[in-house]
Amino acid sequence: MLKGIDPLLNADVLQALRAMGHGDDLIIADTNFPSDSVARQTALGRLLRIDAPAAEVVKAVLSLYPLDTFVDDSAARMEVVGKPDEIPPVQKEVQKEIDKAEGKSWPMLAVERYAFYERAKQAYCVIQTGERRFYGCFAFRKGVVPPDAE
Repeated sequence: MLKGIDPLLNADVLQALRAMGHGDDLIIADTNFPSDSVARQTALGRLLRIDAPAAEVVKAVLSLYPLDTFVDDSAARMEVVGKPDEIPPVQKEVQKEIDKAEGKSWPMLAVERYAFYERAKQAYCVIQTGERRFYGCFAFRKGVVPPDAE
């Protein structure tokens, strides 16, 4: 255990978050996402796990991980197939955690299912959660930490 670091963030996840650079994508996926096969295609090349609900994982990650302010798609969600405007409860919960972490409204971009898979394959890494609800899949693009940040 370390002070000030959410205990959900295990050593493998912390190492990956630290190694990522500006513009790298992080995928946080539910239990139904093909996480292992997709993770093998990422820069890290292996799957990371945090067995907790998606909103708890996002809260823990965003306690350390800056979102990219230079792009419109720094926070994205997988679209519901056939209902692109529908936002299921799991996505609403994650949206609340994003807004809390950023201190303002930070809407997620909707990404069509197969386009999301392709984005995930280009990501730095994939964290599979214990989220069992459908459409608990998210992409976060890493931003920068300014030199004067604490």
